[in-house]
Amino acid sequence: MSRRIVLATGNQGKVRELDAILTQLDIEIVPQSEFNVPEAEETGLTFVENAIIKARNASAHTGLPAIADDSGLEVDYLKGAPGIYSSRYAGVDANSQDNVKKLLATMKDVPDEERSARFQCLLVLMEHDKDPTPLICQGSWEGRILHQQQGDGGFGYDPVFYVPTHDCASAELTPEVKNQLSHRGQALRQLAAAMKQ
Repeated sequence: MSRRIVLATGNQGKVRELDAILTQLDIEIVPQSEFNVPEAEETGLTFVENAIIKARNASAHTGLPAIADDSGLEVDYLKGAPGIYSSRYAGVDANSQDNVKKLLATMKDVPDEERSARFQCLLVLMEHDKDPTPLICQGSWEGRILHQQQGDGGFGYDPVFYVPTHDCASAELTPEVKNQLSHRGQALRQLAAAMKQ
C-alpha cells in the first residue's frame, strides 16, 4: 500500500511538479485542500521557517506526514528581494502577473550585468506535527532577470527568469527540462533520495 503524505500547498503548479518527481516512490501525494486545511500564516523570516510552519500546520490538521516548500526569487540588485515575499511582492492580494510587472518596473533601468538572480526552494518533510528533526532539502537555480516577459509555460516569475544554460526564459522550457534544472526539482530529488533510504 502506498504511503500517503499531505502536501501543504494549494498551488496546482507545485502539486504537479512534486507529483511528477515523487511518483517513482510508492507515495500518494494528497493536497491539503482535500482536507480543508486552513492556510498557515507565514510568519517566518526565512524560507526554512515558513516551510516548517506550513508542514506543521498541514500535519496537525490531517494527522499525516506533510511536505511543504517555501520558495521564491532572490534578486541580487534588490538585496535578495522579493525573497520570502515573492508570492505577495505586489501586495497581499496580488497575482503572479502583478508581481512580475512590479519586478520589471523596479528593475527597468538596471543593466544586464546587475540583473543576477536565483530561485530558492526549501523543502521540508515532517513525519508528524511535533517532529523535532524534519528532513530539510534545499535547491537553488541561478539565472538573471529579463527586461520583458518571454514564454507562456510554468508559473510565477518563470516568464522573466533567464536560464543561461538554455538561452531562454524558464517559461519557455518544457516541464521535463524545467524539473531537471529547477530549484524545486533539485530539492525534490534530494528528498526522494533521502526517502528511499
